[in-house]
Amino acid sequence: MHHDAFIGQVQQRAQLASRGEAEAATRAAMETLGERVPEQLADHVAAQLPQEIGENFRRTEVLGGAGTGERFDLNEFVQRMSNRAGMDEPKATYAARVVFEVMREATQGGVMDKVRDALPEQLRSLIDAGSSGELQT
Repeated sequence: MHHDAFIGQVQQRAQLASRGEAEAATRAAMETLGERVPEQLADHVAAQLPQEIGENFRRTEVLGGAGTGERFDLNEFVQRMSNRAGMDEPKATYAARVVFEVMREATQGGVMDKVRDALPEQLRSLIDAGSSGELQT
């Protein structure tokens, strides 16, 4: 999937007002998830995404791929996402769900299952819900 198609899908599914808002939501979701998952996994996922999007995922690496990811819960994830995207928390939560749904479609080899498995149960709900499911908290 190309960058424009990825952002277009995020904008359409999340019903965001502008392409810029979709870019901000995608960047915020990628950076926040990149802080949470092991760095080696972040590298693997980023390699399958459009370069501009994958770089947002890698941006938070601090140990050259050897880090294990920060530990934080769903509330902290949503707060970071909200702050980065400049959205209120409910909108940021939904936007993250959409971004992860599009990520699943843009990647291969069950890589999003590996991302999901690297997260605690509470955060897995963001990956599982997609744009039309219910968020289990």
